Amino acid sequence: MGGNRGRSRGNGQGATHSASDRIDTLGRLLVRILRHTPVELNLDMRPDGYVRLGDLLKVNMKTRSNVPLCSHSIDEIREAVRIDNKQRLGLLEEDGELWIRANQGHSVKSVESESLLKPIHSAEEIPVCVHGTYKRHLESILASGLKQMSRLHIHFSPGLPSDGEVISGMRANVNMLIFLDTKKAMEDGMKFYKSENEVILTEGFDGVVPAKYFQKILSWPRRQPVPFQV
Repeated sequence: MGGNRGRSRGNGQGATHSASDRIDTLGRLLVRILRHTPVELNLDMRPDGYVRLGDLLKVNMKTRSNVPLCSHSIDEIREAVRIDNKQRLGLLEEDGELWIRANQGHSVKSVESESLLKPIHSAEEIPVCVHGTYKRHLESILASGLKQMSRLHIHFSPGLPSDGEVISGMRANVNMLIFLDTKKAMEDGMKFYKSENEVILTEGFDGVVPAKYFQKILSWPRRQPVPFQV
């Protein structure tokens, strides 16, 4: 009897773990589709990034756990949105119909900054605006600025990686922090926005934030100043 109880506990833990994995891999797939591949998947995406959830669930794709997207319930979608630790997804109900979007990080050209994001009108709204990167990229960044690359925006965080209220905007393992002089940048006409999950975004000028707008650079996590010239 004792052996049976032990196996039962093990099976229960395995089932819980499997359910957690199912939701986690679902969320990752949703983010990837909504940020990068709606056109290829014939999804009708609004300028604010939303697509019909019903249309999304018809997509013939599988998660990394090899689970078909169409096999997931709406409740599982809601849970994937709820538990995402970076709050990368958003749900909207309009006239009884559910819509879903990625809150930021798009490479889809049809998404409009003014529709997807909240415009920032004053540098005082973002007293801290910092981009996390890696030492190996610093020489190139100082030479040619921060670039949007394949995405629509350059991403910044409103705080440091150690700040509890900062949930997204940079990777956890960055070792260089570039602080932006937002006042100077905005005076020169650079537009800034904020996403639903508090990420600061800009298109820069022609997809680039030039190094002349860098306020300071610190190593992370030691916070040692990094001298630089532009």
